[in-house]
Amino acid sequence: MLVNKDFQAIPREARHSEWGESRYYVILVWNAVVWQSFFLGTVGVIFCVNTLLAAILISVFIPVTEVLGVVFFKENFSSEKGVALALSLWGLASYCCGEYRQEKDKKDKAAPSNQVA
Repeated sequence: MLVNKDFQAIPREARHSEWGESRYYVILVWNAVVWQSFFLGTVGVIFCVNTLLAAILISVFIPVTEVLGVVFFKENFSSEKGVALALSLWGLASYCCGEYRQEKDKKDKAAPSNQVA
């Protein structure tokens, strides 16, 4: 943003915002706070648990942010967003299904067999 001089566009966008200039800045500040909290939480998950869980959480939040943007900010839900949402939900579902099958196979192998050979 610094190289492209995008910071100069912020006051112009604030003046032309449909919510008003002060509300635009409040939204901008809260957006920065929420994203910093999200990334701090992600780093905390990486250090306290593992990177796989952090990647899963990030993957879950991709469709959530799309849906929340449509609900709260009345964004257009274009076909590209629909395809991205469907693919991310499909990926999450296939990951969960694979993990479930692996855990089930582990339990089946670990359970003692009562069959007489």
